[in-house]
Amino acid sequence: MRTEGISRRTMLGRGAAAGGALTLGPLLGGEAVAAPNGGTPARAAAKGPKGGYEAIGVRPLINGRGTYTVLSGSLMLPEVRDAIDRAARKYVQLDELADAIGKRLAELTKAEFGMVSSGASAALGHASAACVAGGNPDLHVQLPDLTGFTKTEAIIPKHSRNVYEAAISATGLKVVEVETREQLKKALGPQTALVYIFAMPRVDESELDTKTIAQIAHAANVPVLVDAAAEILTIPNVHLARGADLVAYSGGKCLRGPQSAGILLGREDLVRAAWVHSAPHHGWARGFKVGKEEAMGMLAAVEMWVQRDHRAEYATWTSWLKDIARRVSVVRGVTTKIVQPEGLSNRTPSLTVLWDAEKQGVTGQTIVDTLWDGEPRIAINAARGGDPAQSGVSITPYMLEPGDARTIAREIVKLLRDPPPAPEPPKPPTVDASGTWALEIKYTASTSTAHELKLTQDGAKITGTHRGEFVSRPATGTVSGAEVTVRSYYGEEHGDALSFTFTGTLKGDRISGKLNMGEYLGASWTATRKS
Repeated sequence: MRTEGISRRTMLGRGAAAGGALTLGPLLGGEAVAAPNGGTPARAAAKGPKGGYEAIGVRPLINGRGTYTVLSGSLMLPEVRDAIDRAARKYVQLDELADAIGKRLAELTKAEFGMVSSGASAALGHASAACVAGGNPDLHVQLPDLTGFTKTEAIIPKHSRNVYEAAISATGLKVVEVETREQLKKALGPQTALVYIFAMPRVDESELDTKTIAQIAHAANVPVLVDAAAEILTIPNVHLARGADLVAYSGGKCLRGPQSAGILLGREDLVRAAWVHSAPHHGWARGFKVGKEEAMGMLAAVEMWVQRDHRAEYATWTSWLKDIARRVSVVRGVTTKIVQPEGLSNRTPSLTVLWDAEKQGVTGQTIVDTLWDGEPRIAINAARGGDPAQSGVSITPYMLEPGDARTIAREIVKLLRDPPPAPEPPKPPTVDASGTWALEIKYTASTSTAHELKLTQDGAKITGTHRGEFVSRPATGTVSGAEVTVRSYYGEEHGDALSFTFTGTLKGDRISGKLNMGEYLGASWTATRKS
């Protein structure tokens, strides 16, 4: 069974559970007392005259996808909102606040020390600066120019290359990729500032798991940093127990703290140095400021984490999925399956709803798009089953509020019983897009003429290459009538990801249209055939 539209962080960024000490109860400290989704439901509180988002023309949504940053993460707990409100009413000295919060985070999490950052990515950057400069301001003010520095490299195993490592290279560190124990040993040296690990199952299944990496790195006196942004907070911390020196978490995901906050836990000397290299202090990281409000709100989220009844929350999420499954099953031909998670990242069950797309007259993607454009606005994912004829949707209850499950079920049933119009089918090609094309791309505030497409057309199918400013990547596409669509993708195994979808109309030796760049939004483009 395959779920579509899920980010790598959501589906792959998962630590592996191994039973015993990694069962849910011990991980969460066994101090559960609070009811799930405590306080007034957010949607109930929002009823009444339009204000806030609606007043400026922004449509709120029901989040059945998960803690995606672009969907604004999670909703803050009532206790977090109260802590933020109280913090906003008095002045404090921020270094004193950081020291007190660091000590309290240590008490709560059993780590040596902790700090609040402006998100998990900032925590990775501050941690990297700590490993490079160690709290030394003479070094700190030079970042990211590491000319003359001893520590200039960060080692990242191939299994951990991802889009979030940009926070590490932003300090000026050169990334060195390794794949085996011998390569790791050879790469380590006085120039190595740290080894970075992106927590997920394939790390634990690799010959370079966290414990092995830590043993090898520590023999060379090199610290290990783990990115556990989307994971549940384990107490005692599983990554520190395996030998990591530092671990970063997002505050705006499962912890339900401020979306603009995160935490860094681990070795006290390194965490304290990370604070020195963060705002309000000057230098490269001045822009990653954490206000007193976010700091106290994040602390409140961790305080609540050790009190929340996680088993009750999980039971509630599962009950919502069962309710959706029961309601949508009234439609003939629909099958449902609740999938239980593995590991620690985005630990939530999910529901897959499948049907025969041809018989039902609608695909899962069409339903996803229609719900996104509808009222209420609903975000869920498209899904497919093992049978190519099967299409469907996937729902994650992680970020739902009471009443949302019923709304989602109702809207899905409506669309299955009365499907929206299907997208227009492709037309036979009337043009030939083969050739080498010189592109002019108009971005938001710049223009590039560096891109080139080399395309071969066979019937309606296009293959070729897309050369950009610095890299080339395979390109595929289709032709419908005179409309040309070309897609290219540069994967995050290179340390970042680029997704380009060119759509345009071909007339003679020119194509013009729109460019969709995924998270980097859109642009316009014109191509001229050179040969």
